[in-house]
Amino acid sequence: MWYKFPSFADCCILQLFLPIMWTWNAALDLVLKSLQRQKSFKVFINNKRLKKVCSDLEEKHEAAELQIKQLSIEYRNQLQQKEVEISHLKARQNALQEQLQKVQMAAQSAQLRAGVLPPATTSATYVPVVRHSSEFEGDDMDFGDIIWSQQEINRLSNEVSTLESEVDHWKQIALSSKVQGTNDAEQSEICKLQNTVKELKQHLSQEIDEHQHELSVLQDAHRQKLVEISRRHREELSEYEERIEELENQLQQGGVSAHAMDDFKISEQKKNAQSLEGGKVEELQVVKDLEDEIGILSHKLSAAKEENKILLKEQELAKVEKIQIMQEYENLKSDFSMLQSSVAEQDALQKEQEKKLQSKTLLPEDVVRLQQALLEAENEIARLSSLNQSITIGIEKELTSAQHKNENILSAYTEDQNSELSQLRQDLERKERELNESIAERETLIAELEELDKQNQEATQHMITLKEQLSKQHTETDSIIKQLKSDIDFERKKVSELEIEKMEATKELDSQKEKLSKCSYAFNDLHISKQQLQDNVKDLQEQLRKAQDCNLRNEKEIGDLQQRLKEREEELSVSLSKLTEKSNQESNYTCQDLILKEREVEISKLQNDISENKQLNEDLEKSLSDLRTENGKLIAATEELKQELSDAISEKNKVYLEKDTVVEALKMEKRQLESELNLTEKRLLEQAHKYKQTIEELSNARSMDTTALQLEHERLVKLNQEKDFKIAELKRSIEQMEIDHQETKEMLTTSLGGQKQLTELIKEKEVFIEKFKNQALQVKQELEEYIKVSKKQDVLKQNLEEKDRSLAVMKEENNHLKEEIERLKDQQSRSTPVVEPKTLDIIIELESEVTQLKVIKNNLEEEIEVHKKTIEDQNQTTMQLQQSLQEQRKEIDESKFQCEQMNVTHERLSLEKDEEIKNLQKTIEQIKTQLHKERQIIQTDSSNLFQETKVQTLNGENGNEKHDLSKAEIERLVEGIKEREMEIKLLNEKNVSLSQQIDQLSKDEVGKLTRIIQEKDLEIQALNARVSSASYRQDVLCLQQQLQAYVIEREQVLAVLSEKTRENSQLKTEYRNIMDMVAAKEAALVRLQEENQKLSNRSENSSQDMSRETIQNLSRIIREKDIEIDALSQKCQTLLTVLQTSSTGAGNGSGGVNSNQFEELLQERDKLKQQVKKMEEWKQQVITTVQNMQHESAHLQEELHKLQAQISVESDSNSKLQVDYNGLIQSYEQNEKKLKSFSQELAQVQHSIGQLHNTKDLLLSKLDLVTPSVAATSTISQLSGIQYRAPEVLSDESKLLQKELEQLKKTLEEKDSTIRTLQENNQRLSDSVATASEIERKSQEGTESEMRQIKEKHDVLQKSLREKDILIKSKSDQLLSVSENLSNKENENELLKQAVTNLKERNLILEMDIRKLKEENENIVASCREKETEFRALQETNMQFSMMLKEKEFESHTMKEKALAFEKLLKEKEQGKTGELNQLLHEVKSMQEKAVTFQQERDQVMVALKQKQMESSALQSEIQHLREKEQRLNQELERLRNHLLEMEDSYTREALAAEDREVKLRKKVLILEEKLLSSSTAVENASHQASLQVESLQEQLNLVSKQRDETVLQLTISQDQVKQYALSLANLQMVLEQFQQEEKAMYSTELEKHQNQTAEWRKKAENLEEKVVSLQESLGEANAALDAASRLTEQLDIKEEQIEELKKEGEIRREMLEDVQNKLMNFMNSTEGKVDKVLMRNLFVGHFHTPKNKRPEVLRLMGSILGIKKEELDQLLSEDRGGVTRWVTGWLGGGAGSKSVPSTPLRPTHQNIFNSSFSELFVQFLETESCPSLPPPKLSVHDMKPLGAAGTGKTNSAVSGASRRPDTSPFLAPRSAAVPLITPASSSGHLLMKPISDALPTFTPLPVSPDASAGAVLKDLLKQ
Repeated sequence: MWYKFPSFADCCILQLFLPIMWTWNAALDLVLKSLQRQKSFKVFINNKRLKKVCSDLEEKHEAAELQIKQLSIEYRNQLQQKEVEISHLKARQNALQEQLQKVQMAAQSAQLRAGVLPPATTSATYVPVVRHSSEFEGDDMDFGDIIWSQQEINRLSNEVSTLESEVDHWKQIALSSKVQGTNDAEQSEICKLQNTVKELKQHLSQEIDEHQHELSVLQDAHRQKLVEISRRHREELSEYEERIEELENQLQQGGVSAHAMDDFKISEQKKNAQSLEGGKVEELQVVKDLEDEIGILSHKLSAAKEENKILLKEQELAKVEKIQIMQEYENLKSDFSMLQSSVAEQDALQKEQEKKLQSKTLLPEDVVRLQQALLEAENEIARLSSLNQSITIGIEKELTSAQHKNENILSAYTEDQNSELSQLRQDLERKERELNESIAERETLIAELEELDKQNQEATQHMITLKEQLSKQHTETDSIIKQLKSDIDFERKKVSELEIEKMEATKELDSQKEKLSKCSYAFNDLHISKQQLQDNVKDLQEQLRKAQDCNLRNEKEIGDLQQRLKEREEELSVSLSKLTEKSNQESNYTCQDLILKEREVEISKLQNDISENKQLNEDLEKSLSDLRTENGKLIAATEELKQELSDAISEKNKVYLEKDTVVEALKMEKRQLESELNLTEKRLLEQAHKYKQTIEELSNARSMDTTALQLEHERLVKLNQEKDFKIAELKRSIEQMEIDHQETKEMLTTSLGGQKQLTELIKEKEVFIEKFKNQALQVKQELEEYIKVSKKQDVLKQNLEEKDRSLAVMKEENNHLKEEIERLKDQQSRSTPVVEPKTLDIIIELESEVTQLKVIKNNLEEEIEVHKKTIEDQNQTTMQLQQSLQEQRKEIDESKFQCEQMNVTHERLSLEKDEEIKNLQKTIEQIKTQLHKERQIIQTDSSNLFQETKVQTLNGENGNEKHDLSKAEIERLVEGIKEREMEIKLLNEKNVSLSQQIDQLSKDEVGKLTRIIQEKDLEIQALNARVSSASYRQDVLCLQQQLQAYVIEREQVLAVLSEKTRENSQLKTEYRNIMDMVAAKEAALVRLQEENQKLSNRSENSSQDMSRETIQNLSRIIREKDIEIDALSQKCQTLLTVLQTSSTGAGNGSGGVNSNQFEELLQERDKLKQQVKKMEEWKQQVITTVQNMQHESAHLQEELHKLQAQISVESDSNSKLQVDYNGLIQSYEQNEKKLKSFSQELAQVQHSIGQLHNTKDLLLSKLDLVTPSVAATSTISQLSGIQYRAPEVLSDESKLLQKELEQLKKTLEEKDSTIRTLQENNQRLSDSVATASEIERKSQEGTESEMRQIKEKHDVLQKSLREKDILIKSKSDQLLSVSENLSNKENENELLKQAVTNLKERNLILEMDIRKLKEENENIVASCREKETEFRALQETNMQFSMMLKEKEFESHTMKEKALAFEKLLKEKEQGKTGELNQLLHEVKSMQEKAVTFQQERDQVMVALKQKQMESSALQSEIQHLREKEQRLNQELERLRNHLLEMEDSYTREALAAEDREVKLRKKVLILEEKLLSSSTAVENASHQASLQVESLQEQLNLVSKQRDETVLQLTISQDQVKQYALSLANLQMVLEQFQQEEKAMYSTELEKHQNQTAEWRKKAENLEEKVVSLQESLGEANAALDAASRLTEQLDIKEEQIEELKKEGEIRREMLEDVQNKLMNFMNSTEGKVDKVLMRNLFVGHFHTPKNKRPEVLRLMGSILGIKKEELDQLLSEDRGGVTRWVTGWLGGGAGSKSVPSTPLRPTHQNIFNSSFSELFVQFLETESCPSLPPPKLSVHDMKPLGAAGTGKTNSAVSGASRRPDTSPFLAPRSAAVPLITPASSSGHLLMKPISDALPTFTPLPVSPDASAGAVLKDLLKQ
């Protein structure tokens, strides 16, 4: 609203100046008329015009008045609001002074230097506050106000300059037109001009006033901001104080240790200091901003002063001009006197004057109207105040005098013409001077205005251009952001595509895993089949061995039989000899013969048996040979299978490795892409943030000055450039990423090596299994060690528990000590007695002991923490062991289940075998029945032999069983059960065959067979026994576990193999795709090359063909011309012969000759026709060839254009590469520079960190110096009686601590005695209480001031410390950021180095290419020169041919002329005869004409041919150039291919290295697995230990439950006591509430009085404000008056002074109000919950002085005073007669334990306010009446023993005299027992130590000296 008024005023001024210009012209004209006596009529015209102007001005004035009224109303409202705000702010300012002084202690020096005024000052130069955007919301408005004020100042200065230029202009006009003579019309216009000058000056002054007002408004706004800051600061301070109070309450309630309390307080103080530092920093910033604003305002003031000076100078110049005008006026006087000399002239003048009289009667009315209009215009400019009042007053005086003179002249004009003339002359002189001055001023103002307008226009144009540039930049940045967003979206799409690919890859992986699993199953089947084959081979080998054993047995049997045969033969020989002897003796020959026959039969049978045995042996040998051949075949088959297996394993390993490499490479790619994407996203986000910031800055910058805009524009341009560079770099980085991606893909295609490592891994696993076994033993040993450690831990736990108990006891003691320390502090705040040196020494000793105890406690806590950590670790290990145990148990269960299944299967098999054996036995029995009965003897022999062999075999088997079965044998047994079945089947078949043979065999053979069968049975039984044996089961379990492990490993390997195969297939497909792409590109290249070659060949062939064709055509034309010439020559000869013949024989044979001639002519005509046809055909051919050439040339030109475009693209790419290379080099150099700068910064940062550390150490040392002093002060505050309370339950280990505590108690008792003596001394001096209290107050104030100083120092030091810490943290953060930047820069440098190396290589290659191109260019130039020479030679030949043609044509022409001559002769001779000849000749002519035309056409065609040849040669040269370019490009392609191959080789090497790393990592994984197994064994052991621990814990639980029961009993006892306390507390509360009600009634009356007074003051203030409003309204109405412009400023000043006085009065009243309120509050606080001590003392003393019979009456009196009902008093007296007296005695004789009287804590601030009350006066009256005669009772020190001395277990004994009186009241309980303030730390403490419930009010203790008088006690109560 401020800026509208001046613009309107400008319009009014301009409208005023236009008619003034006209009036001046009119005035000059009138002067000339008066001198020349001719121009009197124009006055009327001017009057009419002025009337119109006046009417216009009046209308405008009315409109302006309305606007002004509205504005004035608004401004008045604003003024009222501002004044109210100012009054509030001043009130707040006065309140804030003290706080500001405290807060700004550190910033005082800076403030003094900056020249900041104290906050109490209310002058106009008050420092305005400039807030940052983070502090308040109205910052933008303040900044806008400042900018607007600057613009207003500029605009007003422009207006001033324009006005000055106008003044100068008018002065010049006045000087140029030096008027001679005077006129009445001039006077009115001079008045108008004076008014305008006055208005302009008022306008100027008013503008200056407005600026000052704006400055004051700004200052007020800034003051408001300052107040807001201070208010916030105060609120923060109050919050912190509340927080501190809460923390202190928490500390009082919770059992926090002293060390923790100190740490917490320190942390709180640190926080407060940090907050204060933050406030201080903010205030410093505010101060700086204020200083800046002061500077700006001072600059503005200086500018205003300079303007004032300029105006003063202009005034001086105006005075000089006035003097000059005076001189001119004198000259005019002399001229006028010369004019007066002539009488005729005087007569004329008189006539003219008469005429003027008539006109003048009209003039005054016009003048009045103009004056009114001008005054109304003045009202419009009434808002501006005068610059120099002296100048305005002088001008006003001149104006008034001029007006009076004008009126006098008008009145006197009618009376005297001569007098009027003289007056007019005088007025003219003055007015001319003033006119000249005003004209000069106006001209200068106009000139300045024009200059300022120009400047303004230039500035606006500049602003517009800047805005356009900024908008362009904005659009550009938006477009860039959009591009970046699109790039981000594109990259996200890429990522999504990659994820899709990944999903597909995972699917493929799954499918390949399935394939692998199938392959693994197939592999398992193969493996099983192989094992079966191996088992078959082994069985066959066993059968071979058995067969060999059978052979050996058969051989032995044969040997036996032979031996028997020999024996029988010997027996036979013996028998024969005997027979011979008997034959000699006897004659029984018949018997001998029979015996011999029988023997012979037996021999023959034996021989048959031997032959059969031999046949059997042969058959067995055959079967053995067959078995051996089969065995060999099987071995070969097994070897083949082994080879196939090894091949399959190797292939699988290869696939596995390939897939591993592919997967890892893909993972690496994915990670890289993700990291790069994240980086790009972060960068883009940062850029977006930056762009947003720049946009905001631009929007802010629009409202700034042009200079600031220029600077910001330059900065933004720089930022834009940097952003463009960054965007370019990002794009490059993205391109590089894409290139890297492609390279990684290529690398993956090449990485397919290192495939023999899986087999090695399998071998290593076998080795690891052995290692695992060794590690199992180690784990067992470790478990034993763990068991030992756990035992130790149990011991430590017990110790810990004991320590915990002792700690809890210590904490309880600590809490009690704190409570007593606080009590002592309260006592000391009331009265600080004189300290004795002994007590100080004792206190120092106690402090040292306390510190020692703290150290011990800290050590114990550290030990506890260590033990806890070890326990946690052991618990974790036990948990792990338990888990492993559970897993092993599961495995054992599984193995048991498998064993059971195996046993079932074995049983089934054994049953089946038993059945088969039974069947065989049945068959054998059948065979036995068929045998003959006679062979029983042999059978018995064989059976004996069989039994012997059976025993032998059994013994052998038992011996074999004794040996440990190896694992291989167990595997054979497990896997060979099925093969046994096959053997049994074979044996069955053999049995069948044998049964057929047995029919023929003897008993011996049957015995052998039965023996073999029994052996087989025994083997089967042995197998069953082995299967059922325990060792076998264990082995089976181990084997199963190994099998499971192998199966898992195999599955993993197969899975990996499937992944690798899948990845390999993917890579292969990618490779194929790439190869297809490359092949397609190569094919395209080849096609292009072929097409180029074809084109070049065509162009060459066409050019060569063209040249050949042209030469052939030319030669053909020449030949044809020769033929024509020959024909013409023949024709001529024939004609000559005809002539000759005609001349010789004219008369003889004329007819024959004519016929011959006609025939010849006809023949010639035919020939000529044929020639013409040929020429036409040739012409058509030439045309077609030319057309073809044109088409070919067009095609060639298109190809040329294409090739040129390709060349341009290649050149562009080359130039881009060069630019990129240069940019990379520059960036590399910049990065190197940055690296150096970073290293320097690092060094600086490290140095600064070192310095900071040093400063920190210094500060810490200072702090250490300061803290002892603080401790000393705290010790002084701890000088009153301290009471300890011993813990109820003490552990065995805390006896030493108990002894120390007892010593401390003794010392404390001594202190108590000293304190009591001191208190007695103090009470003796009770008469001089007033003086003592003053001294005490002073001392307290001194101590408080000292404490404050110390605290302030401490705070300052803490602030500095925190600042240093913050600095260190910031520096460390900077260091980290710098190090990160360094690492990033190093990585970038490495990348850049790589890029630089690549670019260098590319550059070298490009240079080589350039050299080659140069050489080729030179070759081309040489070939071009050769072609040019050839072309010239061809041209020369063409020229020669053309010359030849011309010669031939000339000859033909001559021949034609001859022929014509001959024809003429012939015509002359044969005119009548030769009609046909004439026709023929005509035809010949026509043919010749046609020939000529054809020749012309031929010439044209030749020219065209030459042109086409030229074009074709140029095209050929271009084609050659393009071919050379193609060759170069092909060379580049080959080079790039080589480079690609090299890169692939390097990538393959890297891939191999990565695979090596993978192998190493796998080895590490295996080692870790071994460790895992070892830990599982440890877990088993730990689980056992855990079970033991659980048992011990259960035992402990039982003990704890017993303790709990005991505590429950204690609880019930304590609850009864609590109920008693609650009753007593309720009684006390009743008493206190009644006192409070009485006091509240008193205070409420006083409060009402004060409130009434405040209401009256407020009414008065409102009345004053209404008066102010009415005054402001009257001021606004005064503005409407004519002469109010000058008086307004004076009235405003007066009103402002009045307002200030009123404000001061209001402030005084408010201060009075605040004081009254503070007093009221203090009074309320001081009297809350307090009892009148004097009254209570007198009552108390009176009770003791009365006899015992009448004491109940005294108690009733006390009760009535206290407001207790009679019924309650009777109940109290009837229930317990000694209750009250004991309560009273408890106050006196209770010693240390009786000091717990409820009271509210005192505050030191409220001590000095209380002076005297009604209750005090009443107590004094009672004292004077009662006057105790007896002295106050004194008690011995022995009665004042502390509670702890009475014994640990006696908690209920409160006083020393408690043993006498068992029925103690709860009021007599000690403070520590009755109402504990802090909860005990452990459960071992007494239940009464627990905190009181929320329903019961707690009171801090009030200590009372034992021998103080009752009056003093009552006084103390009242004071509280």
